[in-house]
Amino acid sequence: MTQSESARPKGIALSDRQRIAWLRLIRSDNVGPATFRDLINHFGSAERALDALPELSRRGGSTRTIRIATRAEAEAELERAERFGARFLGIGEPDYPPALRQIEAAPPLVAVKGDLAVAHRPALGIVGARNASISGCKFAAHLARDVGQAGYAVVSGLARGIDSAAHRATIGTGTIAALAGGIDRPYPPENLELLEEIWAGNGFAISEMPFGWEPRARDFPRRNRLIAGIALGVLVVEAAVRSGSLITARLAGEFGRLVFAVPGSPLDPRCQGTNGLLKQGAILVTEAADITDALTPLSRRDLFTDDSISEPHGESDRPPLPPPDESARGRIVSALGPTPVEIDDIIRHTGCPASTVYMVLLELDIAGKLHRHAGGMVSLAMGDLF
Repeated sequence: MTQSESARPKGIALSDRQRIAWLRLIRSDNVGPATFRDLINHFGSAERALDALPELSRRGGSTRTIRIATRAEAEAELERAERFGARFLGIGEPDYPPALRQIEAAPPLVAVKGDLAVAHRPALGIVGARNASISGCKFAAHLARDVGQAGYAVVSGLARGIDSAAHRATIGTGTIAALAGGIDRPYPPENLELLEEIWAGNGFAISEMPFGWEPRARDFPRRNRLIAGIALGVLVVEAAVRSGSLITARLAGEFGRLVFAVPGSPLDPRCQGTNGLLKQGAILVTEAADITDALTPLSRRDLFTDDSISEPHGESDRPPLPPPDESARGRIVSALGPTPVEIDDIIRHTGCPASTVYMVLLELDIAGKLHRHAGGMVSLAMGDLF
């Protein structure tokens, strides 16, 4: 075992009241993971942030009433999860996967079901073609089995082909299924039996989508983010030039994870993506030792600093900052355009305090007039250029 499974990370459990407020906030309009973090940081609690949403939306220029998830809706989703044998984890709680909380815009709440002891192991992502070859599936299973026996969990996307082979090979040692839809809506349907084996064995499923959510094509990149975020590295076995597996590999690189690839025949279209990754500097893999040797230095728990969202259990007496004046708001909005810019550049360009800039951006975000980009960059929505 690479690390002690008993060495659980520190964290603070959410109260029932906080969990309901967190679920309401992340299910409300125009509140994504990055916006959620900014709201908690500014207002100190999800409940205060919920109260502020209508005013923030108005100040941001929205003419429509923002939809805020109700307490009844949140309670119903929590009850549905409990009946299903699942639960919601907040990013600051002990069982939240430690590597996932380190990525940019990590999901503040995830639904999980299964054996969460696996969440405390270092993980390797294994992805690849859905229409994989027999040899590709066999080799993926071989690598997954060896990596699992070396103490690593394997995380994949429950898809056909390589994903399924990796999951099946590691049900006994620890496997994690990242889902694109609600945790009660696995895809593809024919892998439901495999998912039930994971739940009954040494593994769990994870999703950031609402219960009952049927996965759509645009939801799968979120699943890929979960795989790349939970893992210390991602191995690609057979992937076409345009495939979700390469999206997962790209995200892994952006998150500072290692990228591994198995070489394949240049005559096989399913190997063009993996061979391309190798040309770009991915670590070539012909045996499990190629992976474990590279991951071992990254597997120490103390490499993961506590960068989670938290809020006090008692009432915070921190007063919210006053709203920005119109002059400052005008300068900040005028500095934005359709081209993504860094927030530090906005601060320097406008001469406004950082707190003022962040508040105006939050207003625009809640009003649906701001786009957030990788690397913390922002731009104004095309329809809202001044």
